[in-house]
Amino acid sequence: MHKTNTQDTMLTDLWNILTPFMKVMWCITLAASLIFIIQTILTFIGADTDGATDIDASFDTDVDMADFDAAVGAGGVNLYTFRNFVNFFLGFGWTAVLLNGSVKSTGLLLLIAILVGIIFVALVMWLFKWLYSMQQTGNINVYKSAVGCTGTVYLPIPAERGGEGKVQITIQGAVREYNALTEGDALPTGKPIKVVEVINPGTLLVEPLDSLII
Repeated sequence: MHKTNTQDTMLTDLWNILTPFMKVMWCITLAASLIFIIQTILTFIGADTDGATDIDASFDTDVDMADFDAAVGAGGVNLYTFRNFVNFFLGFGWTAVLLNGSVKSTGLLLLIAILVGIIFVALVMWLFKWLYSMQQTGNINVYKSAVGCTGTVYLPIPAERGGEGKVQITIQGAVREYNALTEGDALPTGKPIKVVEVINPGTLLVEPLDSLII
């Protein structure tokens, strides 16, 4: 307990000797760092911090990369996202804190911190754009590749387009899962099927693939 009280006292003393300017810089830096950590965790678990759609971590079908779209924008570069503001203040704050003892002029320190914040935003946006392009390149064009592929029913498909089931098909050497409809009789789990049409990137029209009897 005594050790804890001593540490608290030391932290209080360190805080008290800071100038008002540096107290503001530390508040900005710590807040931006905390938000950045939370954003990173949410991104890895598949949640979107800019309020768009969820990310399917398995990448089984065409994915709406909401975080990437928020970073690069629909038509190029979108600077005005919450993530970019956090990235700016992360670079800005840590630069101001770390260079405080080395740069005597407050104006020069602020200028350097602003430049580093802008550079940090640009680097993160470039990284997101690169990852987005890699994800787009890796996606399978289901319209061109799925028709004619074979597989099996994973979840039963109701008859005559009465509802969706799921199928697993082999496409470009990989097994992928899609929603599926059929125009004929209901198809039970395990039934061999063939893709006859792509309704949308996540839904296929299939028919039973009956084994040939020789």
